[in-house]
Amino acid sequence: MRPLRPLFVFAVLFCAVSIGGPLRASDAEDIPKLFDPKVTTLENGLEVVVLEDHRAPVVTHMVWYRVGAADEQPLKSGIAHFLEHLMFKGTKNLEPGEFSAIVAENGGQENAFTSQDYTAYYQNVSVDKLPLFMEMEADRMNNLVLTDDIVAPELKVVLEERSQRTDNNPAALFGEQFAATQFLAHPYGTPVIGWRHEIENLTTQDALDWYNTYYTPNNAILIVAGDVKAEEVFALAEKYYGPIPARDIPERERVQEPPQLAKRTIEMSDKRVREPSWRQSYLAPSGRSEDQANLRALEVLSQILGGGVTSRIYGNLVVDQKIATNAGAYYNSGSYDNSTFVVYGNPTADHSLADVEAAVQAIIQDVIENGVTEKELNRAKQKLLADAIYARDSIRGAANIFGGALASGETIESIVNWPQHISEVTAEQVQDAAREVFDERQSVVGRLTPEDVKS
Repeated sequence: MRPLRPLFVFAVLFCAVSIGGPLRASDAEDIPKLFDPKVTTLENGLEVVVLEDHRAPVVTHMVWYRVGAADEQPLKSGIAHFLEHLMFKGTKNLEPGEFSAIVAENGGQENAFTSQDYTAYYQNVSVDKLPLFMEMEADRMNNLVLTDDIVAPELKVVLEERSQRTDNNPAALFGEQFAATQFLAHPYGTPVIGWRHEIENLTTQDALDWYNTYYTPNNAILIVAGDVKAEEVFALAEKYYGPIPARDIPERERVQEPPQLAKRTIEMSDKRVREPSWRQSYLAPSGRSEDQANLRALEVLSQILGGGVTSRIYGNLVVDQKIATNAGAYYNSGSYDNSTFVVYGNPTADHSLADVEAAVQAIIQDVIENGVTEKELNRAKQKLLADAIYARDSIRGAANIFGGALASGETIESIVNWPQHISEVTAEQVQDAAREVFDERQSVVGRLTPEDVKS
């Protein structure tokens, strides 16, 4: 079974910075980049990105398709994730299950994941096995074989996955309803795994149509990170992926959300809920926004409000007032279309959801009216850049960052320049970003409670 992964938050890039003192905009020039991506595009349209890292003789090989659940047609929800499962079922050259068996026999690790905006497949292997796995991955890009006998049992697997991960989890069910309330028209309101009644009706032809439409080199990104030389990887890519012909693919056009003019509220109770929770999400720009400075300011704002135990929300609600057992904020800039900025909290036994909501709103209003301090600003920027250093420890982390961002419509330049842009964020920009994003008319409030418990 291929697990359904949450949407990644690609808000880090590998860099090095001193985190001992105040971080000034002028410091951006002193931030050395620890990765210098090498990029080429094959004649068939496959984009190839190589991230050289010679610390160990291992490599991560990933193929990202610029298609996800939000690209599905009406009544076909779940087909992107379903095909992810089916990609392990065999090709003209490999029997069902043989791909995974070869990976295991060669000491590798593999998996795949689907999000709203992309689908990705990866192997972590010793560098000498790269040609073998590149050959196999290219094979299933072009030669997948599906029959009813193969597809029908896997559909039951996906339905069981939905039962375990969503239908039997009230928090997951609430999350689906919350997203559907935030996005009334846009497909981000439909769960990646799909609605059960639509999954049940997916067919072999649906899977083949999806595969033949979107699984083509001109709709894919190959990321190779590890102990490799870029020119050697380019040659291997040309050998194995180069012969695959490009196909026409549809324009990436999605139904867009109409202007939200009124705050929405959703409440849900379930006897399986043990601890009530509150959240509020606000519509926010995506990584493709032309205003990159505003995006970086929102990332810094998210760190100030929700970045750990020293953040404003956690420090105030959990540490100081002790009205919440957990509280924070997060913002995902790594989406193709409009994203959300979320604040949340769980009240202690002697406090209510209303107490949590009021306390969070007081913090938001303070930021809007009075801004953030230079101490908060520098601590947030230093933490973001320090996290980028830690992310460097994983070569797969590098591949994830570049692949996810590129598949979501960002550019190499926006990824590479991320450290500089973060270092240049000012307190005034953070305040302006807060004033823009915290628009109550473009928000959704959600309350999840045990049955018979009021907020």
